[in-house]
Amino acid sequence: MKKLAYLLLFLVSIVSVQAQIVNPAKWKSKIEKLSDTEYIITLDGTVEGDWHMYSQFTAEGGPLPAELLFNNEKGNYVIAEKAKESTTKTVYNDVFEVDETYFDGPVQLVQKVKLTNSDLKTIQLELSYQVCLDVCISQSNFFEFDVKNLTSKEVLNFEDSSDTVAKTTEKAVTITPVKEEQKGLFKIFFIAFLSGFAALLTPCVFPMIPMTVSFFTKQSKTRAKGIRNAIFYGLSIILIYVVLGTIVTAVFGADSLNALSTNVWFNIIFFVLLVVFATSFLGAFEIMLPNSWANKVDSQADRGGFIGILFMALALAIVSFSCTGPIVGTLLVEAASKGGIAPIVGMLGFSTALALPFMLFAMFPGWLNSMPKSGGWLNTIKVSLGFLELALAFKFLSNADLVLQAHWLEREVFLAIWIAIFGAWALYLLGKIKLPHDSPMDHISVGRLAMALLVGTFTIYLIPGLWGAPLKIISGFPPPMTYSESPYGVGNSKGGAAATDVELPDGAKLGAHDLVAFTDYQKGIDYAKSVNKPVLLDFTGFACVNCRKMEDYVWSDPEVLSILKKDFVLISLYVDDKKPLPEAEQYISPETGRKIKSIGNKWSDFQITHYKANAQPYYVVLDADEKPLNSPIGYTPDVETYKNWLLEGSSK
Repeated sequence: MKKLAYLLLFLVSIVSVQAQIVNPAKWKSKIEKLSDTEYIITLDGTVEGDWHMYSQFTAEGGPLPAELLFNNEKGNYVIAEKAKESTTKTVYNDVFEVDETYFDGPVQLVQKVKLTNSDLKTIQLELSYQVCLDVCISQSNFFEFDVKNLTSKEVLNFEDSSDTVAKTTEKAVTITPVKEEQKGLFKIFFIAFLSGFAALLTPCVFPMIPMTVSFFTKQSKTRAKGIRNAIFYGLSIILIYVVLGTIVTAVFGADSLNALSTNVWFNIIFFVLLVVFATSFLGAFEIMLPNSWANKVDSQADRGGFIGILFMALALAIVSFSCTGPIVGTLLVEAASKGGIAPIVGMLGFSTALALPFMLFAMFPGWLNSMPKSGGWLNTIKVSLGFLELALAFKFLSNADLVLQAHWLEREVFLAIWIAIFGAWALYLLGKIKLPHDSPMDHISVGRLAMALLVGTFTIYLIPGLWGAPLKIISGFPPPMTYSESPYGVGNSKGGAAATDVELPDGAKLGAHDLVAFTDYQKGIDYAKSVNKPVLLDFTGFACVNCRKMEDYVWSDPEVLSILKKDFVLISLYVDDKKPLPEAEQYISPETGRKIKSIGNKWSDFQITHYKANAQPYYVVLDADEKPLNSPIGYTPDVETYKNWLLEGSSK
């Protein structure tokens, strides 16, 4: 089915190749005169469906941020600060390995301008931005505001009419994926649910299951009433933790903590916090709430009825805090950094897993006989959670180091720390390390041995990463390969030892997987003629997510890579290259009517003019006379489909 879906996508791309100008963002603008020297410019954008437009403040190294460029600012007016933005969302991008920030809903940018030249007639503004879905599009829109004839307090509204491309062509056919926000919330719920089960298997919570269920069955006059009370008890547990998630959302705001996800102090503080949690789980000390709280709540639990049951649930939360607190704290940090209602969803997942056993065992009390007895295995689980907390803590410290670019925690150091942590965990499970609250034992169980083998295997898997192995299983956790002492592996350089001895053709450089790639179209064409090979024209972008995915997961396939190296001359044209063109080479595009000022503008206009497409990635196979050898395609994540497309082009 998966291959069939990719085949359908491939066929759609062929059918719609003449209608691939995509314009997912539409704009309106207005200007308001506040005084003789001050104006407010507002740009309102509507972004279609699941497309993402990126904020001015998205992290460097990822998708392109929005940028307001004032063409006639010098000597005429001043811009005090960046434009204010509408609501944004920050999520981790595992391709670029940064937190990217994009607009969540309609886009609004509000810019204050202060005039210094009373004779100024117009303010000329260019909005440059990137939008992505299955493909990425870098666009710019031009706005011009008449300030000479604008009276005080007058507001003028404008429809954007600069985008002639969108008005003369159809929109490409795309397959709409599941909303990223929904996927993120499902992921948070699932992780929180598993964390709730982990908390359930700790010494503070597990022994309370038979005690609590026995209380309900003995105190209730009928079995039906006992079941009803136990269900209300479980719902009360859920209510308490969901209220906690709601409070976090309300206090910090739905999207304030996510803006801190790349903040140095935020990451350092939570690194310290998680180390404290981990140390507690390992047995150094207990994190407990004041005993007076538990006593007061416990006294209210004797009141009976639903109010008493509610206080019983609250007492469970307080008494078990030494075990659940670190897990809840970690979940809230991770969920809150996603913004929105993620803390509420996280607490719903955690509390549901925590409450389910109490309700189920009350309904079926006979199951209590099959429950394992409390013992040292509960402390083993608690200690194991401590090792996991400790490993996760260094992810926050790594985030801070990456933002600072201090190079204190480069990839090799991070991996060495993880190897030490997981190695110590494996030794602990094998009984070679003893911690304060461990029970004496003369043998280990089969389950504990299986867990030790699993953790030990993961530890061994990490070791080759010190010498440059990609470690795709943990992609996104350690720093990227480029942030290391040896970016290409110990003893290696880009292209291998022999690559430095190869003289590259004029206008070429080493690209992804050491492919020789031309970044100048004409030089690439001339070279292709000299070696009598077809050209693979690659319209790409430095900040194009799916361009990197194609390179990482499709071009890396041995068969595809062999075809690219032996049968094609690769020309990669970056449509988001901001380097300015020489003044003499700048021009007005006859296709779009826009001024072409940068190298990226030039290649984007080249793509639109010659192929009636503006999305990346976009691939075209040409012969030496610059004629297409097959139908161009866009993002094609299926290796077989892409390989067959290359073979079709190279065989003609």
